[in-house]
Order: sequence, then structure tokens, then C-alpha cells
Amino acid sequence: MTPPDGWRPCSDVSRERDDPMYGTASAGSAWLMLELCGAWGPSAFMDSPSVIDPGLGRAIVRRAEAAGMRIAAIRRPGRRTGARRWRWFVAESHLGAEALHHGEVSGPDEYLELALDGSDGNPTDGPLVAVCAHGRHDQCCAVRGRGAAAAIAAKYPEFTWECSHLGGDRFAATMLILPEGLCYGRVESADAAHLVSAYAEGRLVNGLLRGRTSLPHVVQAAQYFAREAYGDDRVGAWAPVRLEPGDRTARVTLAVDGGTVEVVVGEQLSEPLLSQCSARIPGRVRIFTLVSVTRE
Repeated sequence: MTPPDGWRPCSDVSRERDDPMYGTASAGSAWLMLELCGAWGPSAFMDSPSVIDPGLGRAIVRRAEAAGMRIAAIRRPGRRTGARRWRWFVAESHLGAEALHHGEVSGPDEYLELALDGSDGNPTDGPLVAVCAHGRHDQCCAVRGRGAAAAIAAKYPEFTWECSHLGGDRFAATMLILPEGLCYGRVESADAAHLVSAYAEGRLVNGLLRGRTSLPHVVQAAQYFAREAYGDDRVGAWAPVRLEPGDRTARVTLAVDGGTVEVVVGEQLSEPLLSQCSARIPGRVRIFTLVSVTRE
């Protein structure tokens, strides 16, 4: 489809609007990441016949989704040479119960038989860092994502993968760190590896963090506001204690050393916008605002 006159990439326009990223991490408390080495179509599992039979891909996706898991394809960054491999990761991202297991099978048909709790594999040392580079889904993911993945892989080659669609195309490059399910946006090639270095030190980079995928969006936003107010950027800080929904506001109680913090979060809709490069009809998206933050 030919872009209309005046069209510009969604991530460029989003940066100019300064769309807030906090509270936008895609939902997912369990993840299935499967290696599909090769060119991906619009759907990595169902439109990539040179890599995986579409019928098999559809069956794998349906099985994972029926189990309540998020599924994504992964591949190593850069030129791919040598024999094709079929590695997999299963991540549990519930706060306080994070786990990451990995393994390898001899062909894609065996993905359909994997134990979805990861028990077919082994515990993984270190994180899985996945940067969306799914260009057939959105061109911004290819343009920005591949460079960011290459920059991270230069320092952390054993942890780094390109992955298929994560959501939030206008925030490209988007990145996921498992098992915690930390979702980042606007990851630039120049400082992408810094985000992983901070993670290795047990810290977050709040300004680029979209949220933690296992938590409701309003809790993700409340954690952002609490970090901004009090500066505690530890990965394990600000665990949610209570969520009290209201009319266009929510009261979120977060744990902090020696007490709690109460964050009142407002909710509103944005002006109409195009949320991805392929969008042609503007739509409104949810935006969270800070009403108050109080330490108790």
C-alpha cells in the first residue's frame, strides 16, 4: 500500500510528540521464545514458509496462547551462516517468581511437544535480551531495532537476540529483558548496551522503561511515578501491594523499605494518532497521569 502524502515513520512522529511510554508494556506473565532463523513474514510463525510450515506455526502459536503464554520468534543478530538451529526459552515473569529455562530441539516440529513450564530444559544463567527487529510487521522495528540489537550483541553476544513483534511499534526500538519481563522503548544504538549493563547491576533506567509485562498498565505507570519521586531504581523495588480502581483514577499502593507509597494515577485518552507505520485511521490511546504520590 502506498503511503499517503506527508506520511512519516510512526516512531519519528511519536518522538516529536513525546508520547509517554510508561504504562505501555505489553501484557505477558509467561513467555515462549522460539528460534526461527531466517526471514520473517508479517506473522513470524504463519507467514514465513522458508523457515517453518505455516500450519505447524499456527498450531504452535495456538498451543502457547491456549496456555496463556506470549510467544515470539527469536534469531541471532547479524548475518546468519552455518546450520540452522532450533533453540527455545520459557520464562516465568511473575514478580518474585521469575525463572528462565532453555533448551534445543532438532527441528521445528518438536516445538509443538515442548513442556510449557520449561521442564524439558535447564535453568538459564543470565537474561534473555530480545530487541524487536520485525521489519515486515513495522519498518521502524527494522530500521531502529536491528541497529540496537547489533550494539547490544557487541557487548553481550550470549544474551542478545532479535525478536518478532513485541507491541508499541511507535516506541521502536523496543526491547524485552526476561525473565523479569522488563519492556523498554526508544532504545538507541548508541546507548543500548547501557540498559543491559544497568540490569546486570540490578537497576532500571526509568526514563526508557515502558513497564513490567506481568503487571497491569496502571501499576506500571504508578511504579514509574514512584521512581521519579523517590529515585529508587532497583529492579525489585516498588512491588505492588494493592490496586483500587476508580472512575478515571486508580489508587496503587507500592511497597518500599520500611513502609508503603500510595500513588493516585489518572487516566485519559490521547488526541487521535497513528500508532504504527501501517495504520491509516488515527485512534486514541490511553495515557496515565500523576494525581498524587504520598509516602506512608
